[in-house]
Amino acid sequence: MRTVSIIGVGRAGGALALALAKKGYRIENLVSRDQGKAERIANAIEPRPNVPPEGDFSGISSEIIFITTQDSEVQQVAKALASEAAHGPFVFHTSGSLSSEVLSDLKEAGCETGSIHPLVSISDARMGSERFGGVYFCVEGTPKVVELAENIVAELSGNSFTIETRHKALYHAAAVMSAGHVTALIDAAFETMAKCGLDPETAKNVLLPLIKSAVENLETLTPASALTGTFARADEGTFDRHLEALHGAVTPEIIEIYLQLAARSLDLAETNGLDAERVGRLRNKVLMAKKDIR
Repeated sequence: MRTVSIIGVGRAGGALALALAKKGYRIENLVSRDQGKAERIANAIEPRPNVPPEGDFSGISSEIIFITTQDSEVQQVAKALASEAAHGPFVFHTSGSLSSEVLSDLKEAGCETGSIHPLVSISDARMGSERFGGVYFCVEGTPKVVELAENIVAELSGNSFTIETRHKALYHAAAVMSAGHVTALIDAAFETMAKCGLDPETAKNVLLPLIKSAVENLETLTPASALTGTFARADEGTFDRHLEALHGAVTPEIIEIYLQLAARSLDLAETNGLDAERVGRLRNKVLMAKKDIR
């Protein structure tokens, strides 16, 4: 039975602890500054793990250690842990933007080091522990740690892929655009729809089926083929009406979002074979509108 300690028991760390325990891993230690939260996670695991206070790594002898703290704390934890890791464990962090290089103190101490990052939104540890199935995990690090990470991901019913260490921040930027930025974009759409006189909940309910249908299209089509609406057909008249309505209802920030995505949509439309002259005329209108709001 593989033994595991987790340092930082927030949403990701808690979800990982619960999920691994269900797969037969022995969770030995949950180290956290929030003792109450760690205790609640520990109470759901059998046999119950120890819950040392923040910074107490003296009792850790697990084969596998996960550092699931905030990104800004990973290097500090690695440095402090290095003096307690003489047994040469495998050490992962779960940051999306940091590479395994941030664990250099542990690598120098004889540990196998790497990162493992699930591409899933975790807002609650208990719900998150059930969401790893089918999820893609980005793994990188030393060859031995990558091999172990791939085995762990498979046991969680996930999918793993590897990237070069130097690309970790770029990978994470793409992930943020596909989740965090999409959420912000959808919020702007909800706000705009509410300006039509709908209450916020109704505005959300009206748009969610449309959003879901767009995501479903992307499951089987390229982005260019999945594009629909005004910019898929370079409809200048509709664009003019949109712009006039937006200027009277929403902030310049939302108008800029609309225009930036309009430009990208026209690129997709052109890729999809739409008449270049029509695309060019509308692209010029978008550029002029951008200048007007700056």
